[in-house]
Order: sequence, then C-alpha cells, then structure tokens
Amino acid sequence: MVDDPLTVSPDPNSKLVGRAQGVYGSADKNELGLVMVMNFAFLEGKYNGSTLNLLGRNAVFSTVREMAIVGGTGVFRFARGYAQAKTYKIDRLVAVVEYNVYVMHY
Repeated sequence: MVDDPLTVSPDPNSKLVGRAQGVYGSADKNELGLVMVMNFAFLEGKYNGSTLNLLGRNAVFSTVREMAIVGGTGVFRFARGYAQAKTYKIDRLVAVVEYNVYVMHY
C-alpha cells in the first residue's frame, strides 16, 4: 500500500499538490518488476478533488518506465494516456520518482 506525497519538485519540502495512493506488488521472477495500481489524487488548484488512475508494469531498474493512464475523475473524467516514471533518487528504502503524465480528457 502506498500513500505518498505528490510535490511540485523532487524536494520533499516543496509544495504538496496531492497524494499518490494505491498498491503495488511483485510481478516478475527475473528482475524487480512491479504491477502498479495507483491514483494521483490532487489537493490543490484547478485539479483539486480530481484523480488520475494509473495501471501497469514498473520495471524499477529501467531508466524510464511507461504505464497507462486508464481513467480519472473530476477534471480528468474519461482520461486516457500514459505516465513515464523516472527514479530521481534512492536513499535507503525511500525513492523519489518523477512522473511525467500525458493525458487526453473531456
């Protein structure tokens, strides 16, 4: 289970704009590959109260990982697209991951 901060920059003290909430589990016998089911729940600005729903495989040690945006709520109702994840920093068991998200919505 995850409930991690979404901030405007990799600095953990930067402005909080939402939460990354969901679950992930091991999905690969040969490498560290995860299945990700996550919601980006926005708490600030024009996206306040809206979510984006992410689903896909995360090959953790790949430089850039791509996962599907399969839906959303609020401003992002009927969202479709993709997210690219890139690890910014790992410090012991804490990882800072940058997500670039590209969506179409109504």
